[in-house]
Amino acid sequence: MIDDRILVIKLPSLRLTPNLATAAAFLAAAFLSVLIAWASVLLVERISKRAVRSQLLTEGITFASVDADGLRLQLLGTAPNEATRYRVINLAGAVVDSSRIQDLMEVTPVLAVEAPRFSLEILRNDDGIQLIGLLPEGETKDALMAEVQALQPDTELQDMLETAAYAPPETWAPALAFARKALALLPRSKITVDATSVRITAIAASDAEKRSFEAALATGQPEGVRISYDISAPRPVITPFTLRFVVDDQGPRFDACAADTEKARLRIVAAAVAAGAAGRQTCVIGLGVPTPSWAEAAEAGIRSAAALGAATITFKDADVTLQAAASVSQADFDRVVGELEAALPDLFSLEATLDKAENAVLGPAEFTAILAKDTGRVELRGRLADEVQRTAVDSFAKAAFGSGKVYQATRLDPELPDGWPVRVLAGLQALSELRSGSLLVRADTVEVSGVTGSQTARARIAQVLSDKLGQGKTYKVVVSYDAELDPLAALPTAQDCVEDVGAVLSRQKITFTPGSAELDAAAAGVMDALAKALSRCGGIKMEIAGHTDSQGSEDGNRTLSQARAEAVLLALQGRQVDVSGLIAKGYGEAEPIADNATEIGREANRRIAFTLIGDGKRGTDGTVFASPAQVVTPAATTAAAPAEDASSEPKVGGPDFSADTSPSVAPKEKTIRAQRRPDASP
Repeated sequence: MIDDRILVIKLPSLRLTPNLATAAAFLAAAFLSVLIAWASVLLVERISKRAVRSQLLTEGITFASVDADGLRLQLLGTAPNEATRYRVINLAGAVVDSSRIQDLMEVTPVLAVEAPRFSLEILRNDDGIQLIGLLPEGETKDALMAEVQALQPDTELQDMLETAAYAPPETWAPALAFARKALALLPRSKITVDATSVRITAIAASDAEKRSFEAALATGQPEGVRISYDISAPRPVITPFTLRFVVDDQGPRFDACAADTEKARLRIVAAAVAAGAAGRQTCVIGLGVPTPSWAEAAEAGIRSAAALGAATITFKDADVTLQAAASVSQADFDRVVGELEAALPDLFSLEATLDKAENAVLGPAEFTAILAKDTGRVELRGRLADEVQRTAVDSFAKAAFGSGKVYQATRLDPELPDGWPVRVLAGLQALSELRSGSLLVRADTVEVSGVTGSQTARARIAQVLSDKLGQGKTYKVVVSYDAELDPLAALPTAQDCVEDVGAVLSRQKITFTPGSAELDAAAAGVMDALAKALSRCGGIKMEIAGHTDSQGSEDGNRTLSQARAEAVLLALQGRQVDVSGLIAKGYGEAEPIADNATEIGREANRRIAFTLIGDGKRGTDGTVFASPAQVVTPAATTAAAPAEDASSEPKVGGPDFSADTSPSVAPKEKTIRAQRRPDASP
């Protein structure tokens, strides 16, 4: 066991002579110098090694490592090539002195040279054959040259081939064999072949030849080689450019179909399928189309034939013929023909006929107009006499309903009765008085029906038709009034405005800063509510009355109340209220509504009141609404207005001539027909 006691050893004291002391000091200094030099070398090694490694990593070099041997730096690793090896040495030399660098790197041995990429491009047309590319050495080139020359012995063969003494890949031979097959098959072609793919571009003389080429190339394709080919055939010239679509008891179908582009063909076929055509639809793409709008016209024609249910539409260049079966009604025929004329592009001309059975009765000539409620769009259909009348009707309708809200699908009929244009224009003028409705014009009648938001529209329509059609002409007006469409009916009366203001003031009083005419912050809400209530009242005539209690002088109270009433008026004007009918007036203490002897009474007397003055804009009973929650009826200072005579009110549905002061034109002696009364001034 180790004794824990302290062992004290006494050594004899040494006394150094001066020479020994000097030697000892020298040895200590030498040891210290060696120690410092050794530490410095270690520090330099570490710093240099870290700096070089950082520089190499910054340049993306990861294969090289750095080691230190004293002040020398060793570069280790395997460089991919000599250039990279020298680059690593130069990068290290840029950080430390190049004499300190020891290159211990190795270089990856150079691999054997790879075989070149063999490829061949062949161009063949009527002028000859060109061969361009690189082939393996051997009999391949000679055999290919002999085979190609035999294809066109009378033309010059252009040889731009090179050879290389390397073994080709395994798929090279089958790829080249397929390319030779394609070259022999296609007289106008470009063939590109390598060990992995064969790409063919060719032209066929017709669609049939194109399908034959594609069938031949689809067989015998080598494995491991990608085969692609694009064979085009010139479009045939079609004259005349023809399309014929039939709808009969055998179903919708094409007798003939031609299109100018693939996109047009798809549109036409889609229209036929939508019309009920079944099965695969054949539509030839060819040259000779009269207009780029061919597909648009064809779609419209197919839709028309389908809408009639039994018809044939034929396009021959820009001439269009629509023939409807006898089972089609005259009204449907007129409607569809009008819509087709509107849909056809300008270049196309339409001739439409309706087959008639021997005992068939020709339907009445009609013109119709439908006015939509939501959009205001008017659709015109039926018959017009000629192109001049069609232009006139279109211009009149655009002026009455809006240039962008008229759709016309009318057809021309030169056999219309006399006076037809006048009846059509009169009917359109009458229809323009309605919000929505319809017009029917026939030789024996004009019928206008619909809905209006004006109580005078029915009378106005009757006036127009009576005036334009003349005496003895039959017309019918079926018009209903809808108050929701009447902008005047939705406006509040003067009584409504007073009640709305009173309701606001009953909830909150208009307050001011004590002793001033400045509205306090608490009054902002009530002023906003008053502005909202008065915003629908237009320029209704009302008085804004300011009142005070009896404290202070009478003149001072009147001045303060006037200033406060004007402050309310300005606050309403600042909130975009029409104040043209509002008057501010201060009454001071002259009209108390409570006892000024009490604080409660004085508070009630300090108020702003709104009062109707005169008859108002839309009638009033003179009620005054005070604040807060008080209704005061003013003294009857104005005599009551006499009651209106019920007989003076114009009859609903008839013209109102009560305001007409023009001289009478009634005849003083018996005549065949009364003279025309002049129009009443508005």
